[in-house]
Amino acid sequence: MQDVDVIESPAAAAVALDPIRSRLLGELGVPASAATLAARVGLPRQKVNYHLRMLEAHGLVELSEERRHGGLTERVVRASAASYVVSPAAISAACADPGHQADRLSAGYLVALAGRLVREVGALVRRAAEPGERVPTFTVDTVIGFRSAADRAAFAEEATAAVLDLAARYHHDDGEPYRLVVAAHPRPEESA
Repeated sequence: MQDVDVIESPAAAAVALDPIRSRLLGELGVPASAATLAARVGLPRQKVNYHLRMLEAHGLVELSEERRHGGLTERVVRASAASYVVSPAAISAACADPGHQADRLSAGYLVALAGRLVREVGALVRRAAEPGERVPTFTVDTVIGFRSAADRAAFAEEATAAVLDLAARYHHDDGEPYRLVVAAHPRPEESA
């Protein structure tokens, strides 16, 4: 099971976003049969089995094991990933492109950049030689409390200078290219 799967296909996104199927995916962190899931979610086994087949057809659910009970075979399935993210490419071929955003300080540019990040890293994970192969990435995620807009602007200026200095020191034209994204946005209030 993957940690996170990026859904690129519009059909797979539609299947995963269906409320019943989404609930079933949430239940399938632990392998279960249609009968077990039906009892858990309060739906008829036949209806659950239909939804599981749809999820399986789009690679969102995979066979974990088959159990024989007399002349019957019970299929036990699990989610193919612990969680899912829908790529903007699954929504539209005309997904947001940071190259089309003039204002690099706008929320629109940041959202387009985040969408590109999801698309690119999702593609790298799918192209990995073996399932579960680690893609060489690194991430910095922190929260900074700025007292004023002037502090925020000074921080942005210093952070930009530091990143450009590091990039100049470590960049080699014949090296493997990496994309570095540094972004900041106000942290939204978390709902209870």
